[in-house]
Amino acid sequence: MSKQTKARIINAAEALFAEQGYGQTSMREITARANVNLASVNYHFGSKKNLIQAVLKRYFDVLMPEVDEMLAKVIPSQGRKGVDQVLQGLALPLLHLNAIQPNGTEIFVQLLGKGYTESQGHLRKFILGNYGKTIENLLSMLRFALPAIPADELFWRLHFAIGSFVFSMASSQALKDIAKADYQQDIEIQDVIAHLVPFVAQGISAEAYPRER
Repeated sequence: MSKQTKARIINAAEALFAEQGYGQTSMREITARANVNLASVNYHFGSKKNLIQAVLKRYFDVLMPEVDEMLAKVIPSQGRKGVDQVLQGLALPLLHLNAIQPNGTEIFVQLLGKGYTESQGHLRKFILGNYGKTIENLLSMLRFALPAIPADELFWRLHFAIGSFVFSMASSQALKDIAKADYQQDIEIQDVIAHLVPFVAQGISAEAYPRER
């Protein structure tokens, strides 16, 4: 019963966080949707921050081992091709999040995007503390592919790439509806990713431009 209660709390919190954001979701709303009392939430998680981390953890625990496997197999080329190889390699692990629940990929990215836009500082510490090695290996691959791009410039490019990814995935249902209405195309989340990867890869790997001083 305790496991079922914990799962209900996580499911309720996840749905509300994805819909409303972390800051806008109250503990009272979570307990009402999960049909539990506040004492149960405190018993299982201790705090709202811990609950937020638990919601994301079940996705990261599926995603990151698969990303590790991908990185162990890929030796990227240099330039745009190498960036494309790395990003294409992330697509399948992301799609496997649908095994957690229907639309799991989209929900995960929405949750990640909420943390990104709401400046949930504890999430950065949580992610780096638990999955930092995987993230560093991923960044090392990109740095290898783009040796001529300065570290600070790569930071900005990745920042903009994440923004494009989060926006596109968070609005994927709207993109599906537009593609159907305007272009008579039936697309799924993997199609959105297939369109997004080359666009993002081009931006990340663009030739460095001279800076004005």
